[in-house]
Amino acid sequence: MQHVIQIPCKPWTLNGFSDRLMVSHYEDVYGAAVRSLNAIRDRLATLDVAAVPGYDLRALKQEEVAAMGSVALHEVYFASLGGDGGVLFTGSGSGTRLAEPISAALEQRFGSLTAWRREFVALAQVVSGRGWVLLSYSRRDGTLQNQIVIGDSQVMIDTVPLLALDMYEHAYQVEFSGNATAYIDAFMRNIDWAGVANRFKDAAQGGSAVVRSPSDQTVPAITVEELASRLAGGEAIQVIDARPRYHFSRSTDMMQGAIYRDPERVDEWCKELSPDAPVAVYCSYGFNVGCAVTGVLRQRGFDARYVQGGLSAWYAAGGERALRRED
Repeated sequence: MQHVIQIPCKPWTLNGFSDRLMVSHYEDVYGAAVRSLNAIRDRLATLDVAAVPGYDLRALKQEEVAAMGSVALHEVYFASLGGDGGVLFTGSGSGTRLAEPISAALEQRFGSLTAWRREFVALAQVVSGRGWVLLSYSRRDGTLQNQIVIGDSQVMIDTVPLLALDMYEHAYQVEFSGNATAYIDAFMRNIDWAGVANRFKDAAQGGSAVVRSPSDQTVPAITVEELASRLAGGEAIQVIDARPRYHFSRSTDMMQGAIYRDPERVDEWCKELSPDAPVAVYCSYGFNVGCAVTGVLRQRGFDARYVQGGLSAWYAAGGERALRRED
């Protein structure tokens, strides 16, 4: 089963992108790709290849490759954002030291950072509305490559995507309308070069350049898939919506079966919880708030875990939702 990853970037911190654009892209487009891939694999697992028509088998395998590509490229896309895109060009700023190896590799391959940027942006302009632009590491010859991908399954053989720019209209139409140039500029301003450098290091050492989870690894977590499975099995899990009150009051919905509790008043409401049932805590995206509340509950003796990826990951995985309410 393909699991939904937590959105790696913090949507509210991006320069030139709204929360609405990033969250809708993550929940609706990426989430749909994950669900589609799981549905295809479920069908393939029960398929009698000896009895099914060849064209059906061929179509399913082609759909699987496209869905796998969409999932993987979207994960790299979100992981590409959240930093200061200018650090390579100014030589200063957060993440500069971490980005030095990728900076040197780009200069070696393209002659200069400016030349690399010029080519990458030019490719984004020509593919606008119908594909991807990638900076990838070729394990075959040990070099960096800019490439365009029309569709989700035409990545160069034996390359590892390090940086991904989604140029399909769903990535920018909501906010930028038809102004792809403004969208490209915003993307370039927000590149997390430290993350790109980490994926470059992993790929160059023969690894898979896996997108890393940004959450607090010291607090126990539960994935949205595991939570859904346990709830569907009838387990009595106390699900707590711990989004800051400001954000909760402006939302329209919440996780089905959850109750809202103010994250600033944990010591008051934790007395209402049953000490005999596990607790799952979620915030918007699975970053600081959910982890902090979970940590406090565990200090109070509860078997609490934060929901990895928060409410946004739950929606991306197709989890049930209910109208917002305060109990």
